[in-house]
Amino acid sequence: MTGKLAGGCPLPKTQHERVLMAHGGGGRLMQQLIEQVFVPAYGNTALETRHDGAVFHPGAGRLAFTTDAYVVQPLFFPGGDIGELAVYGTVNDLAMCGARPLYLSASFILEEGLPLADLRRVADSMQAAAAAAGVQIVTGDTKVVEHGKADGLYISTAGVGLIEHDLVVAPTSVRPGDAIVISGDVARHGMAIMGVREGLEFESAIESDCAPLNHLVQSLLDAEVEIHCLRDLTRGGLASGIIEIAQTAGMAVQLEESAIPVREDVLGACEILGFDPLYVANEGKFVAFVPADQADAAVAAIRSHPVGSEAAVIGKVCGEDQSGLVTLRSLVGASRVIDLLSGEQLPRIC
Repeated sequence: MTGKLAGGCPLPKTQHERVLMAHGGGGRLMQQLIEQVFVPAYGNTALETRHDGAVFHPGAGRLAFTTDAYVVQPLFFPGGDIGELAVYGTVNDLAMCGARPLYLSASFILEEGLPLADLRRVADSMQAAAAAAGVQIVTGDTKVVEHGKADGLYISTAGVGLIEHDLVVAPTSVRPGDAIVISGDVARHGMAIMGVREGLEFESAIESDCAPLNHLVQSLLDAEVEIHCLRDLTRGGLASGIIEIAQTAGMAVQLEESAIPVREDVLGACEILGFDPLYVANEGKFVAFVPADQADAAVAAIRSHPVGSEAAVIGKVCGEDQSGLVTLRSLVGASRVIDLLSGEQLPRIC
């Protein structure tokens, strides 16, 4: 039975017996799915770090390993396509572990009737993206399903990377006083997908921010920034990424609304459609938790790349009291709590 607030409004239902679209939306239901199904089933020390990839110790050195799946519709969108998304998404997850991405696998689920021209276009896009990121696609698999059983094409990828430093880049390394640095403006990818999917015409063209992030992370390492944690801001956007880190680290976090970069056209589109840009998906942005006295060096390192030109310090880690609490100080100085989405905001953005 659904509960009710004092005013009579029903509380969101939190327990479900079937998979909903919202289980893939990057919010509360997705977190519950992971905690209630996958963690109990596969529980191990690598998985329990709740990070973007698993870090191994195969004798000398450390490896990072990650996997992902991509079901975006449409297959081609302003600023990218499903193939580019699949390569960059996996590369970026490895980079968030502090690893240098090396090799990827790619599995394709093809729907009967998919034009071969579209498949060739995706394959070429994946190769171009791999070259841009400095990785190789070395193995894969292909399956075909009946017409109507897929949205043309699904892609699943896995990746391996090499960790060449002694830092432990993970939520558990976050410390009180850390500065939070973002690599650029938020919400572009989600608004680009929404625009083309719904046939919306904005005043200016909004393109996805789909991009590899490993070169930016390498610049942080080259600048000898003491990286505590990294997270790319995909499903659930900036808000969900920060909340997940805060909860895992057991720390309170405060964000500054005035410091978070959002393009005017993206902000306008969000306002028209009723979206909060903090929760809209990105595919080429990340946050870094670093010591406060190294924040300026981190911003400078990220800004040395074109895709990081809007890098900025957007908040800080306040401490262990009220652990996991994330607040946003608004433009007028008021504070509000930032929470995980209970439902689905924008479907099939990756």
